[in-house]
Amino acid sequence: MSAISGKDYINRIDQLQTEIWLDGQRIEGKISEHPAFKGIIQTKASLYDLQKNPQFQDEMTYDSPESANPIGLSYLQPRTKEDILKRRKMMEIWARHTHGLLGRSPDYMNSALMAFASSRGFLKDKKHCFPENIEALYKRARENDLSFTHTFVNPQVNRSQYYFENSKEPIAAKMVGQNEKGIIIKGARLLATQGGLTDEVLVFSNGGVTDEEHAFAFSIPSDTPGVKFICRESFVNGESLFNYPLSSRYEEMDTMVVFDHVLVPWDRIFYYNNVDAAIEFVPQSSFQSFAYHQVITRQVVKTGFILGIAELLVDTINVSGYQHIQEKLSEIIIGLETMKALLEKSEEEAKIDEWGIMRPSIIPLQVASNIYPRIYPRFVEIIQLIGASGMVSLPSEKDFASTIKEDLGLYLQAANRDAEDRVKIFRLAWDLTMSPFGTRQTQYERYFFGDPIRLSSYLYHSYPKEKYMKQVVEFLNLNP
Repeated sequence: MSAISGKDYINRIDQLQTEIWLDGQRIEGKISEHPAFKGIIQTKASLYDLQKNPQFQDEMTYDSPESANPIGLSYLQPRTKEDILKRRKMMEIWARHTHGLLGRSPDYMNSALMAFASSRGFLKDKKHCFPENIEALYKRARENDLSFTHTFVNPQVNRSQYYFENSKEPIAAKMVGQNEKGIIIKGARLLATQGGLTDEVLVFSNGGVTDEEHAFAFSIPSDTPGVKFICRESFVNGESLFNYPLSSRYEEMDTMVVFDHVLVPWDRIFYYNNVDAAIEFVPQSSFQSFAYHQVITRQVVKTGFILGIAELLVDTINVSGYQHIQEKLSEIIIGLETMKALLEKSEEEAKIDEWGIMRPSIIPLQVASNIYPRIYPRFVEIIQLIGASGMVSLPSEKDFASTIKEDLGLYLQAANRDAEDRVKIFRLAWDLTMSPFGTRQTQYERYFFGDPIRLSSYLYHSYPKEKYMKQVVEFLNLNP
């Protein structure tokens, strides 16, 4: 097979018999036609269509090493710096198409799976580890352009430092048995974004594992018997692109995944009953380098979109002459250029790892991932401050189609726009910063890679500080 089209993706998702629950009801019928999911599915379909578009096909795909068919470039295992730049250019095309607002565009999980397969050698000859299964999944996904959600996070029952689960029924997903066909999983996992809207769900135990029952990794089809996706409240408030220009298109949905005695076949398992593998594989693999590289690429595009919105607001109400406005816009510019510089630095300093893969340098990417959770909420605040009271009372599309249109045209006009265009701009700013969709975006960027304090700790421990301290020791002529 080869890179799929949007129609291929929709048909495949509709044919699955995935168990999805929303607002107390199980979803029946074609998932692509449900109001809560139609927008995001159509958006993802439009991304896949770019792979078939002659204008972008050469930048979006490469020839399969097995079939020679064109396949998604986000599956490419980079061997050179040029390969990394090809990957980034492809990811920029998808990010620009969604303005960086789709946190789980397909290239994120494609990159993750590529990274795991590239580092499978770490698991070779280790107890209860099956690196060949990772390679098989990677090839199957690459050749069939499969889509994935993933879940790494356990339920937040008790976040104290030394909490150990002792309930009779498993809460965090755990292995409760095994037989000749595979292992059996019971319990739940959190934060599977787009859960139920993908071909498969990738499950990893990642850090903090203390017992073998919770030490596993596998991938299974989303409609595997016993797998249930429980959705949060939908943030799709309507299909109107005028009223909800972002949430109608990009509301991804987040889900809890419940495993009710789910049988995971042996050929689907990457490792099990191995605490060391559960703790060490993800950080030792190239996952962080390539996941961060994809995310920072998207965030750069998103920041450019935010700058465009902020400047359009400023132009619309003619406030560019105020120095405090100039200062606020400069904050966004500084953030944008800083993120771009760190991304390019990671590519320039890329090196071949022990398995022959060219990895982007992790330090600049870690720095960027520490910066963005701090500056993104500030960007949101800047747009709110520029829009001021204009962000609060906004008429709808139907208002402009009613007999009060003349009143709206007179009283809501702007210095450089008519009333309808002014409201479109302000509704866009509102949907990004003040709607349920917008506030979810803020929280999403705040915690994309986990607790910001923990990210800072990782950076501190991994950064080569000693050479700088050595300079000071030598300056003071201190004893080593």
